[in-house]
Amino acid sequence: MTDGTLVQDFGTDPIATRETDHYQKEYIEGFVDKWDELIDWDARAESEGRFFIDILKARDKKKVLDAAAGTGFHSIQLLKAGFDVTTVDGSAEMLGKAFENGRRRNLVLNTVHADWRWLNKDVHGKFDAIICLGNSFTHLFDEHDRRRALAEFYAALKWDGILIIDQRNYDSILDGDFSTKHKYYYCGDQVVAEPEHVDDGLARFRYAFPDGAVYHLNMFPLRKAYTRKLLTDVGFKKVKTYGDFQETYQENDPDFFVHVAEKLADEQ
Repeated sequence: MTDGTLVQDFGTDPIATRETDHYQKEYIEGFVDKWDELIDWDARAESEGRFFIDILKARDKKKVLDAAAGTGFHSIQLLKAGFDVTTVDGSAEMLGKAFENGRRRNLVLNTVHADWRWLNKDVHGKFDAIICLGNSFTHLFDEHDRRRALAEFYAALKWDGILIIDQRNYDSILDGDFSTKHKYYYCGDQVVAEPEHVDDGLARFRYAFPDGAVYHLNMFPLRKAYTRKLLTDVGFKKVKTYGDFQETYQENDPDFFVHVAEKLADEQ
């Protein structure tokens, strides 16, 4: 499942690397192998609690597409909670690690390697819910790609289905002193994850591990209002936004925003 790549390739000018497809060169074997150290599954489970499970169960959703599965944390949490889960990622490296993580827990993940922009070519059927978590949507640098991906999610949902999509609080990072931004909720205690460069078209994050390994991700800094507008433009009629899993929050406080967008049956 690996291509043997040992070093991330950002070219001669990393700040100029602003392409949707570049994530394939970012999630190399070494970085993927350390991803669970970054997340810290136990800490993340404690931080999130039953937030996503409760949202899905409150709306009687059973069939769930995990569109940005990464190493499988949410797919496995949802499987353990009794949901029917399809595990998708654009990185074959990540999918391999997710399947391995499931097997270690005596679970067999239904994995599909797919690009969101052509999701329904590779993933068939309709879902009660789609989740796209872990700040993953910000890998899309081109607005056409973002709109196309959301349209694919919309098409893959049943009527009354929901899309749960999250993002970092880039408004706070863009408008404030990003160099002093505190650590984000899903990071392991020993891993430093922080923005290294931010402008209106790029958020470059640096991930430093205890053994001295350092990796980077280049992402597009989505503002909250812009993301909400994209969701409504695609057709979602009702969008509710949480700040770090809370309904009430001060705009600058949350590390993450979580949007819950509904595909209402009266849209037919």
